[in-house]
Amino acid sequence: MFDGLIDFIKSVYPEKEKIFLHEPYMGRLEEDYVLDSIRSGFVSSVGEYVVRAETKIAELTKAKYAVAVSSGTAALHTALISCGVKSGDLVITQPLSFVATGNAIKYCNADPFFIDIDDTSLSLSPEKLEEFLLKETEERKGCAVHKKTGRKISACVPMHTFGHIGKIDKISEICGKFKISLIEDAAEAMGSTYQGRHAGIFGKAGILSFNGNKIITSGGGGAIITDDEEIYRKAKHISTTARTDNPVSHEHDMVGYNYRMPNLNASFLYAQLLRLNDFVEKKRRLGKAYEKVCKNNNISFFTEPDDCRSNYWLNSIILNNSNETELFIKTAQKNNIFPRMVWKPLHKLDFFEKTCMGNLDNTDNFYRRIVNLPSSVTEEI
Repeated sequence: MFDGLIDFIKSVYPEKEKIFLHEPYMGRLEEDYVLDSIRSGFVSSVGEYVVRAETKIAELTKAKYAVAVSSGTAALHTALISCGVKSGDLVITQPLSFVATGNAIKYCNADPFFIDIDDTSLSLSPEKLEEFLLKETEERKGCAVHKKTGRKISACVPMHTFGHIGKIDKISEICGKFKISLIEDAAEAMGSTYQGRHAGIFGKAGILSFNGNKIITSGGGGAIITDDEEIYRKAKHISTTARTDNPVSHEHDMVGYNYRMPNLNASFLYAQLLRLNDFVEKKRRLGKAYEKVCKNNNISFFTEPDDCRSNYWLNSIILNNSNETELFIKTAQKNNIFPRMVWKPLHKLDFFEKTCMGNLDNTDNFYRRIVNLPSSVTEEI
């Protein structure tokens, strides 16, 4: 039943003996900039390419400020602190996400509160979010407080699943109404827009990832984007070990983190940023081709939601049940194709099993049925 899809994947990557989920696309441009960084002598967290990369990120996303850091996880941790998340707080997020989303919340000694996903975007459901806030929270001293536990809800972190952006305008409106900081986990959504606006700029801050498997990469890296100058300055400060501007001695005024992106990585990233628009177009063409093939083979293909122009970072199919999922993956592997099941939901991981959560029926229904397909940038489509 999957022969047509398997044959299509082989035709897209004809020179690959093994076809993996997502490989970086790089060439002479990256070599030239990395070599320039090496020759400059600046390969650590100070250098021209860090500034150039941050400037380009801000330009592409139309954010006022960008802070380049060592990973998407570091970006989210820094953003949470910079937006005021403190020990003992609750942070609303979705259970269908990479573990880094939950981990970064725990790094703040806060806890996630899991709200279910929307079935049209696989991102946080604004309807479920509003229902929870109306029924189970109350305002105390200008803050939203979870009535059952008495804990402050200081932030909400929706994640743009596979590069698709859900109803982020509604989520932003709800968070504003309940005085909750909105921080977008746009780790997978560089190049994606919603109603013409780039992912990550709908709330107080957003974060991006440039891991080796993302649409553009710096090997390892991430960024915080924001329009808020205070958040920008705090994020830049704490990600640079909170070192004060003292030319004579090393002084630090708070607990900080060694999170800044090295110039060597930034030089690679800058070259990739210059390719972003081309990558997005190629991946969108691949997504549309997958959609057509899946339709012809009676397979449900996950498409961009309304008002979203997605980067189609990972193309995904939704099968009928877990048995079909297992069958497809085994069939693909026999053909040297290596798709991936979606992440195990965070609320099903042992270390999050006692976390507060709402009804998660959509997440439980979808996660065993979602398979990510090979999605590397290709010239074949």
